[in-house]
Amino acid sequence: MDLLHNAVRPYAWGSRTAIAELLGKEVPAPHPEAELWMGAHPGDPSRVLGPDGVQRSLLDLLTADPESQLGPRLARRWGSRLPFLLKVLAAEEALSLQAHPSPAQAAEGFALEEARGVPLDSPVRNYKDPAAKPELVCALTEFHALAGFREPSRTVALLRSLDAPALAPYTEMLVAQPDSSGLRALFTMLITLPQTSLSVLLPQVLDACVLHVKERGEFDLECRTILELGESYPGDAGVLAALLLNRIVLQPGEAIHLPAGNLHAYLRGTGIEILANSDNVLRCGLTPKHVDVPELLRVLDFTCGDMEVLLGEEVQPGVRVYRTPAPEFELSRLDAVAETRVDHEGPQIMICTRGAVVLTNVRGEELRLARGESVWLPASDPAVLVRPDGVQSAELFRATAGTD
Repeated sequence: MDLLHNAVRPYAWGSRTAIAELLGKEVPAPHPEAELWMGAHPGDPSRVLGPDGVQRSLLDLLTADPESQLGPRLARRWGSRLPFLLKVLAAEEALSLQAHPSPAQAAEGFALEEARGVPLDSPVRNYKDPAAKPELVCALTEFHALAGFREPSRTVALLRSLDAPALAPYTEMLVAQPDSSGLRALFTMLITLPQTSLSVLLPQVLDACVLHVKERGEFDLECRTILELGESYPGDAGVLAALLLNRIVLQPGEAIHLPAGNLHAYLRGTGIEILANSDNVLRCGLTPKHVDVPELLRVLDFTCGDMEVLLGEEVQPGVRVYRTPAPEFELSRLDAVAETRVDHEGPQIMICTRGAVVLTNVRGEELRLARGESVWLPASDPAVLVRPDGVQSAELFRATAGTD
């Protein structure tokens, strides 16, 4: 049961206030801070502060003793690899429009690129490892996202509400086939438009969105989003593709699960994100990074409809679990108002996001966790008592491996 020292990733789309404020540092930060990583990702592993005051890489600890750190079950399945990565994600601008492969797609794609001799650090490499990358994000603040394909009849209503003559033929494509196959055909056409067609269609769509917002139309939020994306990524076909996706606003404590093949883009807000420990991302727009539309189309899931918003299942007083099918991870939220016992057969990472708590393990050892601090509990520390430190309640998020 040791405190973690974690890396902050300074991506350009990040916030200069959210993570700095959580960590009790100077606000605003000198540069955008996008993600706080907690885990054993090879690119930036957390460092464990031991009782002797020495910091050690969590990655090194797992490599040296996977059975003690991960437990026998996880060590058998994952070797010395921690299967999940926990993050605080703070977005001030939109992330790229992206999806992640299934386990089979990741293994196949990785093997093909290895066979072709594409270097792992190549900017045009799609598959950095042979693993899937499902995700779940839970809002800490109001959190905005695009995720999953909207039900076709609602998309037809949106497209018809826009007075853009060049858009009409594309709208009628979906009218003629209002299902997943129709969405696949329309999305493929929009994302692969030649520049001559894009330079006609996109300005008309943006002008129509301006008019829709001025008239306070039914799809005001969707149109505002398209205008924001159009300003940030001029001439990007991903702006048109965004017309087909669900526009989601999460309130604190609400979450969405993004399985393999789900097309999504986080727009703004701060949240807790948990994901499989993988780097496999396939992008199709809203980014200066490598875009591989044909490969993205191979992995995309065109299942359509509303995205389920998860509130968490209360498994004991003050403890909610956000259940997903992902074997790599499970996220729990603890509202610590009284002493609560939590346990797990494998390792756990906890981060305090409000107030402060005292953790006590089975040996009676105590550790105070203040807001913004996180802790590593190896499998050899399977149970811990959590109590608020003071009269105010506290909030923690707990990452564990999922179940098969």
